[in-house]
Amino acid sequence: MKFDKLLKWGIALGFMLLLTACGSPSDDSKNQAINLAYVEWDTEVASTHVVGQVLENLGYDVTLTPLDNGIMWEALANGEVDGMVSAWLPQTHAPQVEKYKNKIENLGKNLTGAKIGLVVPSYMDVNSIEDLTNEANQTITGIEPGANMMATTENAYKEYHNLEGWHVLTSSAGAMTAALSQALAKNEEIIITGWSPHWIFNAFDLKYLDDPKGIYGAEEYIGTFARKGLKEDNPDAYSVLKNFHWTAEDIESVMFDIMEGADPKEAAKKWIENNEEKVTEWSKGVK
Repeated sequence: MKFDKLLKWGIALGFMLLLTACGSPSDDSKNQAINLAYVEWDTEVASTHVVGQVLENLGYDVTLTPLDNGIMWEALANGEVDGMVSAWLPQTHAPQVEKYKNKIENLGKNLTGAKIGLVVPSYMDVNSIEDLTNEANQTITGIEPGANMMATTENAYKEYHNLEGWHVLTSSAGAMTAALSQALAKNEEIIITGWSPHWIFNAFDLKYLDDPKGIYGAEEYIGTFARKGLKEDNPDAYSVLKNFHWTAEDIESVMFDIMEGADPKEAAKKWIENNEEKVTEWSKGVK
């Protein structure tokens, strides 16, 4: 009887040691999972799919989660997503960085030379915000109401007294570009809340309106942020996010392919195949 009990205990102990040595499948899959948040703006669709595809090629179980801008920052601060490459700084997303700075980690710039402002077709006979009178039926075509750019545009009404009586038409990034395309096809006036890099500057002849009061800020950059603890939980994924950086030409090529009808995942794969050296740099040190 004692021998039978000892045998059973020995088998059980051996099985437990085997599980410990091999690791449980659930733990392994958890360590290899990564969730990146993004806003469905053309720039962020392109960059997030490229980074996500790089991580997937490295063996990660990648989830890309589209969210409203405010919710994206909140989800990152709460640890509900692991990271994002969609922060426009030093001005556009400064309020979110200030609000959540103790709950998120700044991994630095991933693209420099970005810009936001009011954009018009080059054929429009106006060059500055302060020169606007009654163009485009005194309407500015904007994007999602939760975007910081929209709040900045509302503030422009207070600073530029010539905008009294004007209004911003809220829509979405996709609806804004569709409206722009339609206006250009008819040679009509239109004023949009624009940003670059963006494929529209490759596809159309456009110009920024001068902003003498500096409401939209100077040159911006796009930054990468991670949730607190990602470096300890998943150092390799953290390293890829921290190393990620590219140029306006890079992102615009991906954006253009998507605009031409390519699936974002396929556009990302194409760019990665054509830029192996850069991707190798991002993955440097990953085991």
